[in-house]
Order: sequence, then structure tokens, then C-alpha cells
Amino acid sequence: MPKRRRTRAGGRNARTPYAGFAAGSKSKQDLEEYMTVSKPGSISRRSLLMAATAVPLCGILTRPASAAEFVYKFATGQDPTHPVNIRAQEAIDRIREATSGRLEIRLFPANQLGSDTELLTQVRSGGVEFFNQSSSILATLVPSAGIVNTGFAFADYDSVWKAMDGDLGTYIRAQIAKTPIMAVSKAWDNGFRQVTSSGREVRTPDDLKNFQIRVPPAPLLTSLFKALGAGPTPINFNEVYSALQTKVVDGQENPLPIIATARLYEVQSTCSLTGHVWDGYWILGNKRAFERLPKDVQEIVTRELDRSAIDQRADIAKLSQSLRADLSAKGLKFIDVDRAAFRQALSKTSFYADWKAKFGEEAWSQLEKAAGQLS
Repeated sequence: MPKRRRTRAGGRNARTPYAGFAAGSKSKQDLEEYMTVSKPGSISRRSLLMAATAVPLCGILTRPASAAEFVYKFATGQDPTHPVNIRAQEAIDRIREATSGRLEIRLFPANQLGSDTELLTQVRSGGVEFFNQSSSILATLVPSAGIVNTGFAFADYDSVWKAMDGDLGTYIRAQIAKTPIMAVSKAWDNGFRQVTSSGREVRTPDDLKNFQIRVPPAPLLTSLFKALGAGPTPINFNEVYSALQTKVVDGQENPLPIIATARLYEVQSTCSLTGHVWDGYWILGNKRAFERLPKDVQEIVTRELDRSAIDQRADIAKLSQSLRADLSAKGLKFIDVDRAAFRQALSKTSFYADWKAKFGEEAWSQLEKAAGQLS
């Protein structure tokens, strides 16, 4: 893979976009120190993985020699400044303290240990013990996990958390548990996904016709944009910036915090506030690795990750309100669209009927219980 011609967030001279978050917290200080001393991009991620030389966030701290009974890896795909990593590190610190050092978890952000699809394979095999995975990509292993990405299903966060902390979330957890992995905490927030472009302004459903757009390797999102007449191209997240920079695709879709931390505004000119899909993160654990932990340690892990999930949800909600102004100042033009027109256009296709048949009546009824009738 050719080197990118940019300084990623997290480079020596990068400015932390989330300086106001977790002010004074130990984890925030750790992240700022990481941002100062690390040099992402000085070695390829594949080389990092193969040589096992990736440096976790906790690795830059000065701590006494560890006498941990268990040492586990926690991988994420997000920039070190993203609330996912800030809140994960806080949970890790609390877990270490609550277990009296019996469990040490080392956090590896920004796809240091591989792409999202590679990490999903690693957490299945036990090469990585914990990993945060978006519902859209988890659906490649657990199809029902993708139901939360149904186009224009959720109007707001009230309906999202009603579903995820309720019967739909319980149903998805049960399906995940049928695989070698498990969900170890409440769902975390990724946000509502918005469409960005380097040229074409997306204002109406017709503007998506033949629009070449990057999507995650997620069948439902591919299906959604195909139904609206676009040309979706699945690309792993760690390749998105270069794909946009080199015009492999014209646009992409992601929540505003991702657009900010990944600096996608550098290679995109407009952002259409479609809110077409809500996406969340599951904190996944290798089932055998989790079950090796003593029962009391398991309970501590879940308790502290649940606590950080609530904090992280609040972070994303706050950021989603402020980032429009921040990104506008960086040159990204925002376009307000009529979401109802997009949903109506989608309803005229077979999209909802097709996915209801794939997910099954039980899962679909749980979705509609929280989101309202879709088909």
C-alpha cells in the first residue's frame, strides 16, 4: 500500500480534536502523551502486526512491573483522540484497579493490529481478546447484527437506545453468542451516518444516481445505496482516506466524529446530513478468553465497560451537535436534506421487503417495536 501524503490525527504535530473531553482525566492525559510521542505511519500496520511491535496506548505510561495474571489486547479502529479510545482507556484503568492488577488490558487504537475485517478474524481465533466492531461489519459474521443499519429506521436517539438496550439488543447478543465471540458490554455509539462528496452535492435522492460511494464491507449498506441508484464500493476503513484522495470513489458515508478524527474533510468538500443509518459499536470478546477470567473479574469487566458505554454515548451526542460548526470552519460545506424524501424513495424499492425476509419475522418485529413500521 502506498504511503499517504498526510499527517494522520495522532501524529507529532496533530492537534487533538477532543481537547475538551475528559479534561484532567488520567486517560485523557495518557492519550495526549501518546499523541505527542507516537509516529503512526512510520511503519506499515501489516508490519506492526507481523512483527508484533505495535505499541498500545498504555505502553507509554510509567508503571510498576506488571504481575498481572491475565494480559489481554483490546484493538480499535478509531483514532486515539476518538471518544471510543478515551472511554475505553478509562474503563481499562478502572478494571486494573478493581481487579488489583490481576487483569491488564492493553489498548491498540487506529487499526494498529489490522483492518476491521482482519481484527474480526483475530478476535474469533483469540489472537486479540477484545475488539470494538461496528454493527455493519459484524453483520458479515452475525447477519442479524446488521438490522440496526436498516436505512432510515431510527428517527432519533430515543428510538435507538430503546432498541439497543431493549429486546432488539438482547436478541442480537444471543445471536453473537452462537459464534466464538460474545458481546461484553452495552452497545457504544458510532452515530448517524452522513454522506460526503468531493464534487457532487447530494441534495435529493436523484443526486445519488451513479454516485460512486465508499461503504464498509457490509451487505446492508451496499444494498441500501444500490437501491437508491448509487454505485457503492466496499473498502476497509483504513483505506478510506487514500481512496478519496486518489478518486477511487467520489464520496463516502460516516458519522461526523469519524469524519473529524479521520480528517476526511481534507479530501471531501460537502457533507449532506442524510442521517440514513444509525451505527453502533459492539465491544466483542473472544469467548474462550473471557471465560478463562474468574467470575468476579468478568463482572468487573462488563460493569466498567458498561459505565464507559454510557459516557461514550454522551460524548458522541455532544460532539454531533458541535462538529458541524467545527468542520464548517475547516471548509466542509453542509447541506440539509429532506430525510423523508430519501426514505420515501427507498420505500418504493424492494429494500425493506428483501431485508425483512433475510432478518426474519422475529428480528424485524423487534426493530419495528422501537423504530415504527417500515414495511
